Amino acid sequence: MEAYLDNSATTRCSESVRDIMLQVMMEDYGNPSSLHLMGKKAEDYIKEAREKIAKTLKVTEKEIVFTSGGTESNNLAIIGSAMANQRAGKHIITTAIEHASVAAVVGFLEEQGFEVTILPVDENGQISLEELEAAIREDTILVSMMQINNEMGAIEPIAEAGALIKKKNPNTLFHVDAIQSYGKLRIYPKKMSVDMLSVSGHKLHGPKGSGFLYIKDKTKVKPILFGGGQQKGMRSGTENVPAIAGLGVACEEIYRNYDANYAHLREVKEAFLKGIATIEGTHINGCVGEDSAPHIVSVSFEEIDKSEALLHALEDRGIYVSAGSACSSNKPAVSATLKAIGVPKAMLTATLRFSFSVHTTIEEVEYALDALRELLPFLRKYRSH
Repeated sequence: MEAYLDNSATTRCSESVRDIMLQVMMEDYGNPSSLHLMGKKAEDYIKEAREKIAKTLKVTEKEIVFTSGGTESNNLAIIGSAMANQRAGKHIITTAIEHASVAAVVGFLEEQGFEVTILPVDENGQISLEELEAAIREDTILVSMMQINNEMGAIEPIAEAGALIKKKNPNTLFHVDAIQSYGKLRIYPKKMSVDMLSVSGHKLHGPKGSGFLYIKDKTKVKPILFGGGQQKGMRSGTENVPAIAGLGVACEEIYRNYDANYAHLREVKEAFLKGIATIEGTHINGCVGEDSAPHIVSVSFEEIDKSEALLHALEDRGIYVSAGSACSSNKPAVSATLKAIGVPKAMLTATLRFSFSVHTTIEEVEYALDALRELLPFLRKYRSH
């Protein structure tokens, strides 16, 4: 049996995504900038995808910019808005648990002379709205935070934060990294006072190398890619039509079946939590209720030296999990997120992330739990001292 429990790293493409991408690659392969019929067909795929995505967020089509994925979306939002608004101020606010594609970008801007405030989080991984309010200044041009943390699934109070930001300083832009939350939560940027929102296709059964950035109309953002002026100059380069078409289908599908998907994820997660609670020496990181993602669980293990040993022992049984963020898990480092929520030092390197999708079954979860019950005593017995 196999159990793929690493869906926060990437998901399997849906069949309908595969089918439309194959159609675009093999039949309707024109360049969307070409003036002939093949070009028009390609352009129609982009238009259709934009309409589908805009509908899920209740925004307009012109507010959607296609990118190569979450990292580019975050870079465009943060660097683009900082460069466009630096005359109004150079102060940026973010949090201590951001993904590297936000944290590293903010670090780059700091090197360019911007001032950065990093908000701490509590043991559940959530920011304090009072601390956010206190941090906002007259020269604060941007607040950037994720909605769902990719490592332990904390949900940040985005709507409350958005309202607070606009009340304290209406000129401060609010960027939300929704890479783990889009498709898992209902998101309406206009109701939540969100100016920019990043999404990645391969987290929601779409293709890798696909994503988009929602930019609220009239928000000042400078492009970071220059060239042929595609997408109204906001993101030059020939559009990746197969990926964009696939992304549109994936977004439409995941929200068409939203209620059933959400209920299934919660059911699978509850089964996992119930089982893990019976295994000695395990600790859940962050909260596990409605304030946590329906699809992510972070578990720290007592008396385990390295999470990689357990990860590979599970892999030998066809169980696939992650030792943190997949984007950086091949570079061994202590997780800033786990440190920020106060995970004991001894368990910082003994933590695994289990993440589920609509395809995950209760049987797969039980199989993984049984393997943990068997492997943990063995690994603890032979741990190094």
